[in-house]
Amino acid sequence: MKALKLLYRMYIVLRPQYGWNVFAILYNMVRFTGEYVRYKNAPHNPAFSVSVFEWYPCLTDKTASTPLDPVYFYQDAWAAGKIFRNRPAHHYDVGSSAKTVGIISQFVPTTMVDIRPVELRLDGLSFTEGSILALPFADGTIESISSICVVEHIGLGRYGDPIDPYGSEKAVRELVRVARPGGSIYFTVPVESANRVYFNGYRSFTRDTIIGLFEGCTLVEERYIYGKDLVERHRPESDAGIGLFMFTKR
Repeated sequence: MKALKLLYRMYIVLRPQYGWNVFAILYNMVRFTGEYVRYKNAPHNPAFSVSVFEWYPCLTDKTASTPLDPVYFYQDAWAAGKIFRNRPAHHYDVGSSAKTVGIISQFVPTTMVDIRPVELRLDGLSFTEGSILALPFADGTIESISSICVVEHIGLGRYGDPIDPYGSEKAVRELVRVARPGGSIYFTVPVESANRVYFNGYRSFTRDTIIGLFEGCTLVEERYIYGKDLVERHRPESDAGIGLFMFTKR
C-alpha cells in the first residue's frame, strides 16, 4: 500500500510540472534521487522523519532567477501603493485578483465585488456578489474603487458573463456611475496601437479610447508596462502593453 501511495503522490505532483514529458521526468528524477541520497548521508536531524515513501519532488523550481509575471507584479503593486497613500475610509474592488484585494484589505477596509463567490474569510475584507455591468451601489457613493485587468474581458463569455460587444464600455460607465465626485478610480487594461478583440480572451484599447471612456473624469496618473519595464510615458509605436490609469470623478 505504501508503494501505491507513493506512486500516486508522484503522479499528482509531477503531472502539473511536466505533463506527459516522460524523458524530462526521468532526467530530473535522476538529479532528485542524487540530492536525496546526499541528504540521507548528511548528519541526521532527529526532529524530522525522512522516508522514500514521503517523497514530494518539486523539480521545476531550481531557476536562475525568481519567476514573476511582470504584468501582475507591477500593476498590483501600483494599485496597492496608490490606495495605501490615499488612505480612503473604505475601498471597493470589482473583479481583480483576490490575492491583491486581500492584501489591500489589511490596511484599508475593502469590499470585493465579483460574479463568483469567494469562499474564504478575512478580517477587513467583505464580499458582495455582483456584476460590473450592474454594480449594487447607488450613484456617486464610492470614494475609492479599482478594477485591475478586468474590463477587457467583459462581454466575451470567458468567465461566465453574457456575450456583449459593448461589455467594456458598459463596465466603465458603471465604475464612473458609482464613484462619488472627487472619488478615485484605479483601472488597468491592455493597450495597443488599435482597438482589438482577441476572442474570447480579452480586448485591447488605444490610450485615446480609454481616456474617452472615462467621461466626466480627470486623468491623474498613467503608467505603462512594456515587457519587463514599468514606464511613465505611453509608447504608441509599441503594439502590446498594459496601461495603468488613475482617474478622479469631477
